[in-house]
Amino acid sequence: MTEKLYNTPKGEIHYWTNSRADGKADLVFLPGLTADHRLFDKQIDYFKDSYRVFVWDAPGHAASYPFEMNFSLSDKAKWLDEILTAGDFLNPVIIGQSMGGYVGQMYSELFPKKLKGFISIDSAPLQRKYLTAAELWLLKRMEPVYRYYPWKWLLKSGTNGVATTYYGRKLMQDMMTVYSGNQERYAKLAGHGFRILAEAIEADLPYLVECPAMLICGTKDHAGSCIRYSKAWHKNTGIRLEWIEGAGHNSNTDKPEVVNSLIEEFLNGIKEK
Repeated sequence: MTEKLYNTPKGEIHYWTNSRADGKADLVFLPGLTADHRLFDKQIDYFKDSYRVFVWDAPGHAASYPFEMNFSLSDKAKWLDEILTAGDFLNPVIIGQSMGGYVGQMYSELFPKKLKGFISIDSAPLQRKYLTAAELWLLKRMEPVYRYYPWKWLLKSGTNGVATTYYGRKLMQDMMTVYSGNQERYAKLAGHGFRILAEAIEADLPYLVECPAMLICGTKDHAGSCIRYSKAWHKNTGIRLEWIEGAGHNSNTDKPEVVNSLIEEFLNGIKEK
């Protein structure tokens, strides 16, 4: 994997990719809010010898800092497309965890003909009908919570709340430790992420996923209402839903072998079409 940089008017985006490509599918891994590229280490290790793979530190996250925090979710999707286009990622399959899944849906909205496949991992639909007014109100007001909550408790809840295994929790702790000593940066990052998510939902766009798709959700995912959203998303669209038994919000770190197997099966299905 080679680290590369992409310049935007707001700052530099760091991303990692390899040179292998069979032309059938390019795997685009998008981590969730406050997580970085390490979230997908188990997936990158598994797929990098067979596929062209991509993973980034999203704008403002980890190595992609400093970054002006006045961009939208559609800006993120557009920058992603610019990077993929410049790198000749011709058949992108977006695999997005949590916030990464929202970026994937925005990408699908803006570039519906480009996306070869979409896999949501512990994410939720962007369509307005799924959220209550109270949930939207809270999303836009999360920054003070992260700013004034004691860091040691935030670190504990942030790690134990998203994973059920030692590996998953330790990895999240390591990713959160990037922000130790600068809680204001962490709070601003998280608050901005939730705010642009709310704004994208309030835009009330179709956010249709018309390419082959799959939903993955841990049975112990207690971050927000992902389980409820996943059930409704599946019911309303018929998109395949796979439950990861005993996994939390970061199910790809709790049960990487299971998730990798599902991704591989999904990719094989795309190839056969």
